[in-house]
Amino acid sequence: QLQLVESGGGLVQSGGSLTLSCVASGAALNDYGIGWFRQAPGKEREAVSCISSSGGSTNYADSVKGRFTISRDNGKNTVYLQMNSLKPEDTAVYYCNVMTYWGKGTLVTVSS
Repeated sequence: QLQLVESGGGLVQSGGSLTLSCVASGAALNDYGIGWFRQAPGKEREAVSCISSSGGSTNYADSVKGRFTISRDNGKNTVYLQMNSLKPEDTAVYYCNVMTYWGKGTLVTVSS
């Protein structure tokens, strides 16, 4: 069974950067598109970014466009989310998703 584990979250000041990783085990990610989602306190989970199986196609929420970059290394069964120019409103638990599988998330806190 596919398992996803996110890491890389933490506390960062406004304007700072973090890189999140999502490592998969139990199945190869080569054939699947992958998404990053986030859920802020008291809010619904929202899509942040997604990447196609080959990595050739990416999409971003308007709120993160130009600041976040999604990438993948199929050889490492890992997807990344590079987050730059972080804002307090980026504070959330970030999750990766493949089909119906979700990780447990990693907390990103951006202080003002």
